[in-house]
Amino acid sequence: MLDFVFARWFFCFPNRGATLRIPAPALGHPVPIEEYIFYLSGFVMILLLYVWLSEYWLVAYSVPDYVGETRTMRRLFRFHPTSLLVGLVLIALSILFKKWISPLDDGWAGYFIVLMVGGLVSSMSFFPTTCRFINWRALSLTLFLVLLISLLWEATLALPYGWWNYQHRQMMGLFIGAWDDLPIEAVFVWLAVAYGTIIVFEVVKLWQASGLPAKEALLGSREPPTSHR
Repeated sequence: MLDFVFARWFFCFPNRGATLRIPAPALGHPVPIEEYIFYLSGFVMILLLYVWLSEYWLVAYSVPDYVGETRTMRRLFRFHPTSLLVGLVLIALSILFKKWISPLDDGWAGYFIVLMVGGLVSSMSFFPTTCRFINWRALSLTLFLVLLISLLWEATLALPYGWWNYQHRQMMGLFIGAWDDLPIEAVFVWLAVAYGTIIVFEVVKLWQASGLPAKEALLGSREPPTSHR
């Protein structure tokens, strides 16, 4: 969705010679096909890295009786007002910064707002349910590795060689000078993606462990939950 819907406002690709020159469909104008491959492979890497860490290397910090605890839960969907409040405050602060402080007061902090909304959808819907089951040590190490790789990729290759760049009109206006003026949103994007990915993964895992149809697992049933030993 980031590429298909928002690429025409957020990104630009000055060095066409760095791509296969195969256009992929997107609203407004096509994007290089590498964009879809990039985000898809990034998502897969995040998911597989977390699974490996939580199920093998850091398995001692996972919930031991996953199935047993799952079947005592009434429903997976649980609204989390704190996530909504924090997200709205961050969005408001980004808008105020863009309009009053940033040297780029033209436009909106569109990229940051999209990232916040994307992370909020999963967090405010399922965080209370998944909080107990997320292997936070595995998630922390996943975030560190993904962020390290992405920053090395963008700061040393993508921006200096024009593989892609960002339309400053839709950025907040915070840039990292030592990293070729990388927008701060490029740092947040993988934090938001990893956070949302792991929450959704744990929701799917809990649903499968419950042995219930999707609607009943998500929204609950009229019957009270029964304990299983």
